[in-house]
Amino acid sequence: MSEVAEGRRARGGGGAARRAERSAVRIEVAKFIERKIPNLEILNEEALQIIEANAETILEEIGVNFVENPAALQRWKDAGADVQGERVRLPKGLARALCKTAPASFVQHARNPERNVTVGGRGLVLAPVYGPPFVRDADGGRRYATIEDFRKFVKLGYMSKWLHHSGGTVCEPTDVPVNKRHLDMLHAHMTLSDKPYMGSVTAPERAQDSVEMSDILFGGLNDRTVMTSLININSPMTFDGIMMGALEVYAKANQAAIVSPFIVGGAMSPVTVAGTLTQVLVEVLAGVAYSQLIRKGAPVIAGAFVTSTDMASGAPTFGTPEASLVTYGAGQLVRRLGVPYRSAGGFCGSKLPDAQAAYESANSLNMGLLSGVNFMLHACGWLEGGLVSSFEKFVMDADQLGVMHRIAEGIDLSENGQAMEALRFVGSGQASHYLGTDHTQANFRTAFWRSDLFDYKPFETWQEEGERDTVQLARERVARLLSDYQKPAIDPAVEEALEAYVAKKKAATPDTFM
Repeated sequence: MSEVAEGRRARGGGGAARRAERSAVRIEVAKFIERKIPNLEILNEEALQIIEANAETILEEIGVNFVENPAALQRWKDAGADVQGERVRLPKGLARALCKTAPASFVQHARNPERNVTVGGRGLVLAPVYGPPFVRDADGGRRYATIEDFRKFVKLGYMSKWLHHSGGTVCEPTDVPVNKRHLDMLHAHMTLSDKPYMGSVTAPERAQDSVEMSDILFGGLNDRTVMTSLININSPMTFDGIMMGALEVYAKANQAAIVSPFIVGGAMSPVTVAGTLTQVLVEVLAGVAYSQLIRKGAPVIAGAFVTSTDMASGAPTFGTPEASLVTYGAGQLVRRLGVPYRSAGGFCGSKLPDAQAAYESANSLNMGLLSGVNFMLHACGWLEGGLVSSFEKFVMDADQLGVMHRIAEGIDLSENGQAMEALRFVGSGQASHYLGTDHTQANFRTAFWRSDLFDYKPFETWQEEGERDTVQLARERVARLLSDYQKPAIDPAVEEALEAYVAKKKAATPDTFM
Protein backbone atom coordinates (compact mmCIF):
# COMPACT_ATOMS: atom_id res chain seq x y z
CA MET A 1 0.00 0.00 0.00
CA SER A 2 1.43 3.43 -0.92
CA GLU A 3 0.46 6.99 -0.17
CA VAL A 4 0.60 9.51 -2.96
CA ALA A 5 0.48 13.18 -2.03
CA GLU A 6 -1.58 15.02 -4.64
CA GLY A 7 -0.92 18.70 -5.24
CA ARG A 8 2.47 20.30 -5.45
CA ARG A 9 4.50 21.27 -2.43
CA ALA A 10 5.19 24.94 -1.94
CA ARG A 11 8.59 25.81 -3.33
CA GLY A 12 9.59 27.82 -0.27
CA GLY A 13 11.31 26.21 2.73
CA GLY A 14 10.67 26.09 6.46
CA GLY A 15 7.22 26.56 7.94
CA ALA A 16 5.54 27.48 4.66
CA ALA A 17 6.58 24.20 3.07
CA ARG A 18 5.46 22.20 6.09
CA ARG A 19 2.08 23.97 6.17
CA ALA A 20 1.59 23.33 2.45
CA GLU A 21 2.41 19.66 2.91
CA ARG A 22 -0.04 19.33 5.81
CA SER A 23 -2.81 21.01 3.80
CA ALA A 24 -2.31 18.86 0.70
CA VAL A 25 -4.92 16.18 0.12
CA ARG A 26 -3.38 12.75 0.57
CA ILE A 27 -4.87 9.76 -1.20
CA GLU A 28 -4.15 6.26 0.05
CA VAL A 29 -4.26 3.86 -2.87
CA ALA A 30 -4.37 0.09 -2.47
CA LYS A 31 -2.37 -2.13 -4.76
CA PHE A 32 -4.36 -4.57 -6.89
CA ILE A 33 -5.46 -7.63 -4.92
CA GLU A 34 -3.15 -10.63 -4.77
CA ARG A 35 -5.16 -13.54 -3.40
CA LYS A 36 -3.74 -15.68 -0.63
CA ILE A 37 -6.94 -17.73 -0.45
CA PRO A 38 -7.99 -20.66 -2.67
CA ASN A 39 -10.52 -20.36 -5.48
CA LEU A 40 -13.89 -22.05 -5.05
CA GLU A 41 -13.99 -24.86 -7.63
CA ILE A 42 -17.36 -26.56 -8.05
CA LEU A 43 -16.68 -28.70 -11.15
CA ASN A 44 -14.75 -31.95 -10.87
CA GLU A 45 -12.47 -33.23 -13.62
CA GLU A 46 -15.22 -35.29 -15.26
CA ALA A 47 -17.57 -32.30 -15.43
CA LEU A 48 -14.87 -30.07 -16.89
CA GLN A 49 -14.05 -32.61 -19.59
CA ILE A 50 -17.72 -33.00 -20.49
CA ILE A 51 -18.20 -29.25 -20.95
CA GLU A 52 -14.96 -28.87 -22.88
CA ALA A 53 -15.88 -31.76 -25.19
CA ASN A 54 -19.36 -30.34 -25.77
CA ALA A 55 -17.87 -26.94 -26.62
CA GLU A 56 -15.53 -28.49 -29.17
CA THR A 57 -18.49 -30.36 -30.70
CA ILE A 58 -20.48 -27.12 -31.02
CA LEU A 59 -17.53 -25.33 -32.64
CA GLU A 60 -17.06 -28.15 -35.16
CA GLU A 61 -20.66 -29.06 -35.97
CA ILE A 62 -22.59 -25.81 -35.45
CA GLY A 63 -19.90 -23.14 -35.60
CA VAL A 64 -20.04 -19.43 -34.86
CA ASN A 65 -20.99 -16.43 -36.97
CA PHE A 66 -18.56 -13.68 -37.96
CA VAL A 67 -20.88 -11.15 -39.58
CA GLU A 68 -20.07 -8.15 -41.78
CA ASN A 69 -16.35 -8.93 -41.67
CA PRO A 70 -15.00 -10.58 -44.85
CA ALA A 71 -11.39 -10.20 -43.66
CA ALA A 72 -12.16 -12.23 -40.53
CA LEU A 73 -13.70 -14.99 -42.64
CA GLN A 74 -10.57 -15.13 -44.79
CA ARG A 75 -8.35 -15.29 -41.69
CA TRP A 76 -10.35 -18.23 -40.39
CA LYS A 77 -10.23 -19.99 -43.75
CA ASP A 78 -6.45 -19.54 -43.88
CA ALA A 79 -6.20 -20.98 -40.35
CA GLY A 80 -8.00 -24.18 -41.38
CA ALA A 81 -11.61 -23.47 -40.46
CA ASP A 82 -14.60 -24.46 -42.60
CA VAL A 83 -16.19 -21.18 -43.70
CA GLN A 84 -19.64 -21.26 -45.32
CA GLY A 85 -21.11 -17.81 -45.83
CA GLU A 86 -20.61 -16.03 -42.49
CA ARG A 87 -20.63 -19.27 -40.50
CA VAL A 88 -17.24 -20.48 -39.25
CA ARG A 89 -16.83 -24.10 -38.13
CA LEU A 90 -13.62 -24.97 -36.32
CA PRO A 91 -12.09 -28.46 -36.35
CA LYS A 92 -11.72 -29.87 -32.84
CA GLY A 93 -8.65 -28.52 -31.13
CA LEU A 94 -8.05 -25.61 -33.53
CA ALA A 95 -9.35 -22.84 -31.27
CA ARG A 96 -7.58 -24.18 -28.19
CA ALA A 97 -4.32 -24.49 -30.11
CA LEU A 98 -4.55 -20.87 -31.27
CA CYS A 99 -5.30 -19.72 -27.71
CA LYS A 100 -1.96 -21.09 -26.48
CA THR A 101 -0.09 -17.97 -27.65
CA ALA A 102 -2.24 -15.66 -25.49
CA PRO A 103 -0.33 -14.61 -22.33
CA ALA A 104 -1.39 -16.01 -18.95
CA SER A 105 -0.87 -12.56 -17.44
CA PHE A 106 0.22 -9.10 -18.51
CA VAL A 107 0.94 -5.68 -17.04
CA GLN A 108 -1.32 -2.78 -17.91
CA HIS A 109 0.75 0.36 -17.54
CA ALA A 110 -0.66 3.55 -16.05
CA ARG A 111 0.79 7.00 -16.66
CA ASN A 112 1.72 6.92 -12.99
CA PRO A 113 3.86 3.76 -12.76
CA GLU A 114 2.80 3.29 -9.13
CA ARG A 115 -0.69 2.50 -10.47
CA ASN A 116 0.38 -0.24 -12.91
CA VAL A 117 -1.68 -3.42 -12.54
CA THR A 118 -0.95 -7.06 -13.32
CA VAL A 119 -3.90 -8.88 -14.88
CA GLY A 120 -3.83 -12.64 -14.38
CA GLY A 121 -2.43 -15.20 -11.96
CA ARG A 122 -3.66 -14.69 -8.40
CA GLY A 123 -4.41 -11.03 -9.01
CA LEU A 124 -7.72 -9.17 -9.00
CA VAL A 125 -8.06 -5.71 -10.56
CA LEU A 126 -11.19 -3.73 -9.68
CA ALA A 127 -12.75 -1.27 -12.17
CA PRO A 128 -15.97 0.78 -11.95
CA VAL A 129 -19.35 0.51 -13.69
CA TYR A 130 -19.39 0.62 -17.49
CA GLY A 131 -21.99 1.73 -20.02
CA PRO A 132 -25.17 3.15 -18.36
CA PRO A 133 -26.96 5.94 -20.27
CA PHE A 134 -28.56 7.24 -17.06
CA VAL A 135 -27.18 8.53 -13.78
CA ARG A 136 -28.84 8.89 -10.39
CA ASP A 137 -28.05 10.88 -7.29
CA ALA A 138 -29.94 11.79 -4.14
CA ASP A 139 -30.41 15.39 -5.28
CA GLY A 140 -31.45 15.11 -8.93
CA GLY A 141 -32.87 11.60 -9.15
CA ARG A 142 -32.65 9.62 -12.39
CA ARG A 143 -31.65 11.50 -15.54
CA TYR A 144 -29.65 11.12 -18.76
CA ALA A 145 -25.91 11.28 -18.16
CA THR A 146 -23.79 14.26 -19.21
CA ILE A 147 -20.07 14.71 -19.77
CA GLU A 148 -19.90 16.58 -16.46
CA ASP A 149 -21.38 13.52 -14.73
CA PHE A 150 -18.75 11.43 -16.48
CA ARG A 151 -15.95 13.65 -15.21
CA LYS A 152 -17.31 13.46 -11.66
CA PHE A 153 -17.24 9.65 -11.79
CA VAL A 154 -13.65 9.68 -13.05
CA LYS A 155 -12.71 11.95 -10.13
CA LEU A 156 -14.51 9.68 -7.64
CA GLY A 157 -12.68 6.67 -9.09
CA TYR A 158 -9.37 8.46 -8.77
CA MET A 159 -10.14 9.34 -5.13
CA SER A 160 -11.32 5.81 -4.24
CA LYS A 161 -8.78 3.87 -2.18
CA TRP A 162 -9.83 0.38 -3.23
CA LEU A 163 -10.33 0.94 -6.99
CA HIS A 164 -7.30 0.04 -9.08
CA HIS A 165 -8.61 1.12 -12.48
CA SER A 166 -10.35 4.19 -13.91
CA GLY A 167 -12.53 2.06 -16.20
CA GLY A 168 -14.08 3.11 -19.49
CA THR A 169 -17.60 4.37 -20.18
CA VAL A 170 -18.50 4.96 -16.54
CA CYS A 171 -21.67 6.54 -17.91
CA GLU A 172 -22.72 7.45 -21.45
CA PRO A 173 -22.56 11.27 -21.84
CA THR A 174 -25.62 11.87 -23.99
CA ASP A 175 -25.02 15.63 -24.33
CA VAL A 176 -21.97 14.99 -26.54
CA PRO A 177 -22.33 13.73 -30.15
CA VAL A 178 -22.08 9.96 -30.46
CA ASN A 179 -19.22 10.13 -32.93
CA LYS A 180 -17.15 12.43 -30.68
CA ARG A 181 -17.94 11.56 -27.08
CA HIS A 182 -15.22 8.91 -26.95
CA LEU A 183 -12.66 11.71 -27.35
CA ASP A 184 -13.98 13.58 -24.31
CA MET A 185 -14.25 10.40 -22.26
CA LEU A 186 -10.68 9.34 -23.00
CA HIS A 187 -9.41 12.86 -22.32
CA ALA A 188 -11.12 12.76 -18.90
CA HIS A 189 -9.54 9.42 -17.96
CA MET A 190 -6.13 10.54 -19.17
CA THR A 191 -6.03 13.93 -17.44
CA LEU A 192 -8.32 13.70 -14.38
CA SER A 193 -6.86 10.40 -13.17
CA ASP A 194 -3.53 8.61 -13.38
CA LYS A 195 -4.94 5.10 -12.98
CA PRO A 196 -5.18 2.64 -15.91
CA TYR A 197 -8.14 3.10 -18.26
CA MET A 198 -10.12 1.48 -21.09
CA GLY A 199 -10.36 2.37 -24.76
CA SER A 200 -13.39 2.94 -26.99
CA VAL A 201 -14.97 0.01 -28.86
CA THR A 202 -18.05 1.57 -30.50
CA ALA A 203 -16.31 1.70 -33.90
CA PRO A 204 -12.91 0.57 -35.20
CA GLU A 205 -11.92 4.17 -35.98
CA ARG A 206 -12.69 5.15 -32.38
CA ALA A 207 -10.47 2.34 -31.18
CA GLN A 208 -7.76 3.77 -33.43
CA ASP A 209 -8.29 7.21 -31.86
CA SER A 210 -7.82 5.56 -28.45
CA VAL A 211 -4.51 4.07 -29.56
CA GLU A 212 -3.30 7.39 -30.98
CA MET A 213 -4.29 9.37 -27.87
CA SER A 214 -2.54 6.80 -25.70
CA ASP A 215 0.56 7.11 -27.86
CA ILE A 216 0.56 10.84 -27.11
CA LEU A 217 -0.02 10.32 -23.37
CA PHE A 218 2.77 7.78 -22.96
CA GLY A 219 5.23 9.36 -25.37
CA GLY A 220 5.10 6.29 -27.58
CA LEU A 221 3.56 2.92 -26.78
CA ASN A 222 6.65 0.87 -27.64
CA ASP A 223 4.58 -2.32 -27.47
CA ARG A 224 3.50 -1.59 -23.88
CA THR A 225 -0.06 -2.51 -22.98
CA VAL A 226 -1.71 0.66 -21.64
CA MET A 227 -5.37 -0.07 -22.37
CA THR A 228 -8.01 -2.70 -21.89
CA SER A 229 -11.16 -2.77 -24.02
CA LEU A 230 -14.51 -4.51 -23.68
CA ILE A 231 -15.31 -6.66 -26.71
CA ASN A 232 -18.79 -8.10 -26.17
CA ILE A 233 -19.95 -11.12 -28.14
CA ASN A 234 -23.51 -10.97 -29.45
CA SER A 235 -24.66 -14.13 -27.76
CA PRO A 236 -25.65 -16.62 -28.93
CA MET A 237 -22.45 -17.27 -30.86
CA THR A 238 -22.27 -14.20 -33.11
CA PHE A 239 -19.25 -11.88 -33.53
CA ASP A 240 -20.21 -8.60 -35.21
CA GLY A 241 -18.02 -6.49 -37.44
CA ILE A 242 -17.91 -3.44 -35.16
CA MET A 243 -16.69 -5.26 -32.07
CA MET A 244 -14.31 -7.47 -34.02
CA GLY A 245 -13.04 -4.42 -35.89
CA ALA A 246 -12.20 -2.78 -32.56
CA LEU A 247 -10.56 -6.01 -31.38
CA GLU A 248 -8.41 -6.06 -34.49
CA VAL A 249 -7.18 -2.51 -33.84
CA TYR A 250 -6.27 -3.25 -30.24
CA ALA A 251 -4.66 -6.64 -30.88
CA LYS A 252 -2.46 -5.18 -33.64
CA ALA A 253 -1.29 -2.49 -31.19
CA ASN A 254 -0.69 -5.04 -28.40
CA GLN A 255 -3.50 -3.57 -26.32
CA ALA A 256 -5.67 -5.85 -24.20
CA ALA A 257 -9.19 -6.96 -25.10
CA ILE A 258 -11.79 -8.46 -22.79
CA VAL A 259 -13.50 -11.07 -24.95
CA SER A 260 -16.77 -11.40 -23.11
CA PRO A 261 -20.06 -13.14 -23.85
CA PHE A 262 -23.04 -11.06 -22.71
CA ILE A 263 -25.55 -13.66 -21.60
CA VAL A 264 -28.97 -13.46 -20.01
CA GLY A 265 -29.57 -17.11 -19.17
CA GLY A 266 -32.80 -18.50 -20.58
CA ALA A 267 -32.91 -15.90 -23.36
CA MET A 268 -29.39 -15.81 -24.79
CA SER A 269 -28.23 -19.20 -23.52
CA PRO A 270 -29.90 -22.43 -22.31
CA VAL A 271 -31.70 -22.34 -18.96
CA THR A 272 -29.29 -24.86 -17.44
CA VAL A 273 -25.94 -24.05 -15.84
CA ALA A 274 -24.03 -26.71 -17.82
CA GLY A 275 -25.58 -25.58 -21.11
CA THR A 276 -24.71 -21.96 -20.42
CA LEU A 277 -21.14 -22.88 -19.46
CA THR A 278 -20.79 -24.76 -22.75
CA GLN A 279 -21.91 -21.71 -24.72
CA VAL A 280 -19.63 -19.40 -22.71
CA LEU A 281 -16.68 -21.63 -23.51
CA VAL A 282 -17.60 -21.80 -27.21
CA GLU A 283 -17.70 -18.02 -27.48
CA VAL A 284 -14.56 -17.48 -25.42
CA LEU A 285 -12.56 -20.04 -27.40
CA ALA A 286 -13.54 -18.48 -30.72
CA GLY A 287 -12.95 -14.90 -29.53
CA VAL A 288 -9.58 -15.49 -27.88
CA ALA A 289 -8.42 -17.58 -30.83
CA TYR A 290 -9.37 -14.81 -33.24
CA SER A 291 -7.33 -12.27 -31.26
CA GLN A 292 -4.31 -14.51 -31.76
CA LEU A 293 -4.97 -14.69 -35.50
CA ILE A 294 -4.54 -10.91 -35.51
CA ARG A 295 -1.35 -10.95 -33.43
CA LYS A 296 0.22 -13.88 -31.64
CA GLY A 297 0.80 -12.98 -28.02
CA ALA A 298 -1.73 -10.13 -27.97
CA PRO A 299 -3.04 -9.77 -24.39
CA VAL A 300 -6.60 -10.92 -23.93
CA ILE A 301 -8.94 -11.49 -20.98
CA ALA A 302 -11.65 -14.14 -21.25
CA GLY A 303 -14.95 -12.89 -19.89
CA ALA A 304 -18.25 -14.22 -18.69
CA PHE A 305 -21.00 -11.68 -18.05
CA VAL A 306 -23.93 -13.85 -17.02
CA THR A 307 -27.32 -13.10 -15.49
CA SER A 308 -30.53 -15.10 -15.48
CA THR A 309 -34.02 -14.31 -16.71
CA ASP A 310 -37.04 -13.82 -14.50
CA MET A 311 -39.35 -16.23 -16.30
CA ALA A 312 -42.41 -14.29 -15.09
CA SER A 313 -41.42 -10.86 -16.43
CA GLY A 314 -38.52 -11.55 -18.79
CA ALA A 315 -36.34 -9.08 -16.89
CA PRO A 316 -32.71 -9.91 -16.05
CA THR A 317 -31.98 -10.82 -12.44
CA PHE A 318 -28.78 -10.43 -10.43
CA GLY A 319 -27.11 -12.02 -7.45
CA THR A 320 -28.84 -15.33 -8.15
CA PRO A 321 -27.40 -18.75 -7.30
CA GLU A 322 -27.44 -19.82 -10.95
CA ALA A 323 -25.31 -16.84 -11.99
CA SER A 324 -22.90 -17.69 -9.18
CA LEU A 325 -22.61 -21.30 -10.33
CA VAL A 326 -21.85 -20.19 -13.88
CA THR A 327 -19.27 -17.70 -12.63
CA TYR A 328 -17.50 -20.31 -10.51
CA GLY A 329 -17.53 -22.88 -13.31
CA ALA A 330 -16.39 -20.40 -15.97
CA GLY A 331 -13.44 -19.50 -13.77
CA GLN A 332 -12.26 -23.10 -13.80
CA LEU A 333 -12.70 -23.39 -17.57
CA VAL A 334 -10.83 -20.14 -18.27
CA ARG A 335 -7.95 -21.09 -15.99
CA ARG A 336 -7.58 -24.35 -17.94
CA LEU A 337 -7.48 -22.26 -21.10
CA GLY A 338 -4.54 -20.33 -19.61
CA VAL A 339 -5.68 -16.70 -19.89
CA PRO A 340 -6.88 -14.09 -17.35
CA TYR A 341 -10.54 -14.19 -16.31
CA ARG A 342 -13.10 -11.36 -16.26
CA SER A 343 -16.45 -11.66 -14.51
CA ALA A 344 -18.68 -10.48 -11.64
CA GLY A 345 -19.20 -6.95 -10.31
CA GLY A 346 -21.55 -5.01 -8.04
CA PHE A 347 -24.60 -6.21 -9.97
CA CYS A 348 -28.18 -5.51 -8.91
CA GLY A 349 -31.59 -4.98 -10.44
CA SER A 350 -32.74 -2.46 -7.87
CA LYS A 351 -33.90 1.01 -8.91
CA LEU A 352 -32.35 2.58 -5.80
CA PRO A 353 -29.24 1.98 -3.65
CA ASP A 354 -31.38 0.10 -1.13
CA ALA A 355 -31.41 -3.29 0.63
CA GLN A 356 -32.08 -5.17 -2.62
CA ALA A 357 -29.10 -3.44 -4.23
CA ALA A 358 -26.91 -4.28 -1.23
CA TYR A 359 -27.86 -7.96 -1.05
CA GLU A 360 -27.55 -8.59 -4.80
CA SER A 361 -24.30 -6.63 -5.09
CA ALA A 362 -22.73 -8.37 -2.09
CA ASN A 363 -23.56 -11.78 -3.60
CA SER A 364 -22.10 -10.76 -6.95
CA LEU A 365 -18.92 -9.26 -5.50
CA ASN A 366 -18.22 -12.23 -3.25
CA MET A 367 -18.66 -14.73 -6.06
CA GLY A 368 -16.14 -12.73 -8.09
CA LEU A 369 -13.55 -12.88 -5.34
CA LEU A 370 -14.01 -16.60 -4.73
CA SER A 371 -14.26 -17.63 -8.40
CA GLY A 372 -10.76 -16.40 -9.25
CA VAL A 373 -11.71 -13.34 -11.31
CA ASN A 374 -8.65 -11.35 -12.46
CA PHE A 375 -10.42 -8.28 -13.86
CA MET A 376 -13.72 -7.16 -12.37
CA LEU A 377 -15.59 -4.53 -14.34
CA HIS A 378 -18.70 -2.93 -12.72
CA ALA A 379 -17.14 -3.27 -9.26
CA CYS A 380 -18.92 -0.11 -8.08
CA GLY A 381 -21.76 2.19 -9.13
CA TRP A 382 -24.05 -0.26 -10.99
CA LEU A 383 -27.80 0.19 -10.51
CA GLU A 384 -31.04 -0.85 -12.25
CA GLY A 385 -29.61 -3.75 -14.23
CA GLY A 386 -26.83 -1.63 -15.68
CA LEU A 387 -29.05 1.19 -16.96
CA VAL A 388 -27.95 3.61 -14.24
CA SER A 389 -24.66 4.78 -12.74
CA SER A 390 -25.38 5.89 -9.19
CA PHE A 391 -23.15 8.37 -7.40
CA GLU A 392 -24.20 7.18 -3.95
CA LYS A 393 -23.89 3.51 -4.83
CA PHE A 394 -20.49 4.19 -6.38
CA VAL A 395 -19.03 5.24 -3.03
CA MET A 396 -21.01 2.59 -1.11
CA ASP A 397 -19.64 -0.18 -3.34
CA ALA A 398 -16.15 1.32 -3.44
CA ASP A 399 -16.07 1.29 0.36
CA GLN A 400 -17.05 -2.40 0.46
CA LEU A 401 -14.29 -3.34 -1.96
CA GLY A 402 -12.03 -2.96 1.05
CA VAL A 403 -13.66 -6.07 2.51
CA MET A 404 -12.55 -8.03 -0.54
CA HIS A 405 -8.98 -6.83 -0.09
CA ARG A 406 -9.02 -7.99 3.52
CA ILE A 407 -10.53 -11.43 2.85
CA ALA A 408 -8.06 -12.01 0.02
CA GLU A 409 -5.16 -11.61 2.47
CA GLY A 410 -6.20 -14.82 4.18
CA ILE A 411 -5.15 -15.68 7.75
CA ASP A 412 -1.84 -14.46 9.16
CA LEU A 413 0.01 -17.39 10.74
CA SER A 414 3.20 -15.50 11.52
CA GLU A 415 4.39 -15.33 15.11
CA ASN A 416 2.49 -12.07 15.50
CA GLY A 417 -0.62 -13.58 13.89
CA GLN A 418 -0.62 -16.56 16.25
CA ALA A 419 -0.74 -14.15 19.23
CA MET A 420 0.60 -16.74 21.67
CA GLU A 421 2.14 -14.11 23.94
CA ALA A 422 -1.23 -12.40 24.36
CA LEU A 423 -3.00 -15.73 24.91
CA ARG A 424 -0.53 -16.68 27.62
CA PHE A 425 -0.74 -13.28 29.30
CA VAL A 426 -4.54 -13.22 29.58
CA GLY A 427 -4.86 -16.97 30.10
CA SER A 428 -2.52 -16.85 33.12
CA GLY A 429 -4.73 -14.31 34.83
CA GLN A 430 -2.43 -11.30 34.43
CA ALA A 431 -5.30 -9.49 32.68
CA SER A 432 -9.04 -10.09 32.31
CA HIS A 433 -9.17 -8.89 28.71
CA TYR A 434 -6.90 -8.18 25.75
CA LEU A 435 -7.40 -4.44 25.33
CA GLY A 436 -4.35 -3.41 27.33
CA THR A 437 -1.95 -6.13 26.26
CA ASP A 438 1.25 -5.29 24.41
CA HIS A 439 0.03 -7.34 21.45
CA THR A 440 -3.20 -5.36 21.13
CA GLN A 441 -1.38 -2.05 21.52
CA ALA A 442 1.04 -3.03 18.77
CA ASN A 443 -1.69 -4.17 16.35
CA PHE A 444 -4.90 -2.24 17.04
CA ARG A 445 -4.48 0.29 14.23
CA THR A 446 -4.47 -2.41 11.54
CA ALA A 447 -6.16 -5.33 13.30
CA PHE A 448 -9.65 -4.89 11.81
CA TRP A 449 -10.93 -3.50 8.54
CA ARG A 450 -13.06 -0.42 9.09
CA SER A 451 -15.54 1.20 6.74
CA ASP A 452 -14.98 4.82 5.72
CA LEU A 453 -18.72 5.19 5.22
CA PHE A 454 -20.85 3.20 7.69
CA ASP A 455 -22.06 4.60 11.02
CA TYR A 456 -20.79 2.72 14.09
CA LYS A 457 -21.70 5.42 16.61
CA PRO A 458 -23.99 4.89 19.63
CA PHE A 459 -27.71 5.36 19.04
CA GLU A 460 -27.83 8.67 20.89
CA THR A 461 -25.02 10.16 18.82
CA TRP A 462 -26.57 8.90 15.59
CA GLN A 463 -29.89 10.44 16.61
CA GLU A 464 -28.31 13.78 17.53
CA GLU A 465 -26.56 13.91 14.15
CA GLY A 466 -29.84 13.66 12.24
CA GLU A 467 -30.53 9.90 12.01
CA ARG A 468 -28.72 9.67 8.69
CA ASP A 469 -29.11 6.46 6.70
CA THR A 470 -26.39 5.00 4.48
CA VAL A 471 -27.62 6.81 1.34
CA GLN A 472 -27.36 10.14 3.13
CA LEU A 473 -23.89 9.27 4.38
CA ALA A 474 -22.94 8.29 0.82
CA ARG A 475 -24.34 11.56 -0.54
CA GLU A 476 -22.14 13.48 1.90
CA ARG A 477 -19.11 11.36 1.01
CA VAL A 478 -19.59 12.03 -2.71
CA ALA A 479 -19.62 15.77 -2.02
CA ARG A 480 -16.57 15.54 0.24
CA LEU A 481 -14.51 13.49 -2.22
CA LEU A 482 -15.32 15.85 -5.10
CA SER A 483 -14.49 18.85 -2.90
CA ASP A 484 -11.14 17.30 -1.89
CA TYR A 485 -10.25 16.24 -5.43
CA GLN A 486 -7.02 17.61 -6.83
CA LYS A 487 -6.01 16.84 -10.38
CA PRO A 488 -2.92 14.62 -10.65
CA ALA A 489 0.09 16.31 -12.17
CA ILE A 490 0.54 15.90 -15.92
CA ASP A 491 3.17 17.25 -18.29
CA PRO A 492 1.65 20.48 -19.73
CA ALA A 493 3.04 19.69 -23.18
CA VAL A 494 1.34 16.28 -23.15
CA GLU A 495 -1.96 17.77 -22.01
CA GLU A 496 -1.72 20.44 -24.71
CA ALA A 497 -1.06 17.78 -27.35
CA LEU A 498 -4.07 15.75 -26.20
CA GLU A 499 -6.31 18.82 -26.33
CA ALA A 500 -5.07 19.64 -29.84
CA TYR A 501 -5.72 16.06 -31.00
CA VAL A 502 -9.28 16.13 -29.63
CA ALA A 503 -10.00 19.54 -31.18
CA LYS A 504 -8.66 18.46 -34.58
CA LYS A 505 -10.67 15.23 -34.57
CA LYS A 506 -13.87 17.02 -33.56
CA ALA A 507 -13.45 19.65 -36.26
CA ALA A 508 -12.90 17.04 -38.97
CA THR A 509 -16.46 15.62 -39.00
CA PRO A 510 -19.99 16.91 -38.40
CA ASP A 511 -21.82 15.96 -35.21
CA THR A 512 -24.01 12.86 -35.24
CA PHE A 513 -26.29 11.66 -32.46
CA MET A 514 -27.09 8.26 -33.98
